Amino acid sequence: MSSPDGARIELVAGGPANTWLVGDDDEVIVIDPGTPAPVLAAAGEREILAVICTHGHHGHVAGAPEVAHRDESPIALHPLDRRDWREVHATDPTIDMEDEGVFGVSDVTLEVVHAPGHSRGSVLLYCEALGAAFTGDVVGERGPVPHGAGFPDWTKQMDAIGARVLTLPSQTRLLTGHGEEFTVATADRSFSSWYSAGPDLSGRD
Repeated sequence: MSSPDGARIELVAGGPANTWLVGDDDEVIVIDPGTPAPVLAAAGEREILAVICTHGHHGHVAGAPEVAHRDESPIALHPLDRRDWREVHATDPTIDMEDEGVFGVSDVTLEVVHAPGHSRGSVLLYCEALGAAFTGDVVGERGPVPHGAGFPDWTKQMDAIGARVLTLPSQTRLLTGHGEEFTVATADRSFSSWYSAGPDLSGRD
């Protein structure tokens, strides 16, 4: 999907998690760079305005400093995930994201929506103009995304899905940290079954 003036969303393959680019032919924002080489190749000669990490887990932040270094771009992370970040990197991000914060690129904006549970500082990034939300590991098409062998806070994660994801317009595309995209409407239809299943991973891949 692209905006009338050319802003678009691109998926970068080849990393431990889905990496997304939002922008146009001149500039981009990078979301969740796990591996720097394919991200920098996809960005090409476009200016990288910022690197945004939806949360601090390794697969979503590992490539952030190298990607940001090329254009001396800021790195954004919610401050509640600094401890996870510091397990991977020695230097801190440059921007502490806050709920309702806004990033601009091309002719669109990304709104920060704090959605804790998968991690304390998990966020999703909502772009109304492109009809999409980048969910990181808040939710995937199979439900709330676990971390490691379980859920750090399953109840809080489900509450965040209900309050922060399902309240978006129903046809909003949910662009996930792992797996395929789906929509808010699809998530809404599955929410009750996810809740009933509880934090049991036996039925998940």
